[in-house]
Amino acid sequence: MTKKPKDTTVSSAKVRRKKPKLIAMDSCGISEEGKTMNEFYNEITVDVLARTLWGEARGEGADGMKAVANVILNREKIAREKGKFWWGNDIIQICQKPYQFSCWNRSDPNFRKLQEVDKRDLYFATALRIANRAVAGALEDVTGGATHYHAAYIMPYWAKGKEPITVIGSHKFYNLVG
Repeated sequence: MTKKPKDTTVSSAKVRRKKPKLIAMDSCGISEEGKTMNEFYNEITVDVLARTLWGEARGEGADGMKAVANVILNREKIAREKGKFWWGNDIIQICQKPYQFSCWNRSDPNFRKLQEVDKRDLYFATALRIANRAVAGALEDVTGGATHYHAAYIMPYWAKGKEPITVIGSHKFYNLVG
């Protein structure tokens, strides 16, 4: 008498598969379990602010980047006090509002560069440190409340007839709201 081979197939009813666990990953693919939504949003805010500082003022060094961060923070403060403002209501909106910070304009040569830069770049690492301090509320306002600035070698229409409240590096700063 020949023995029948034992059935080794498993019915689908007996197989239990674990559902995949969804976790946040950073750009390097490192797991960031346990991160709150606020922490996640703050990281994005810091990144956008740092890229703006790098794109707008890396040639001005840390002092110039701090001053540009102050302009952004001053705009955010005004928007918060008024409930909203045309230039945006938070750091990300303010930085990326079309034609406010030229590095985010698609036609600007810095636009592609600021998407690719990372913390291996010394100037971007500096911008990240400044942005972290700014978002944490630990950045002193060196501009006297400035809401606008421009490079000294140009004269935008909005600055005509206005007196800058300070000059830092090759940037002139103005408070045009108030």
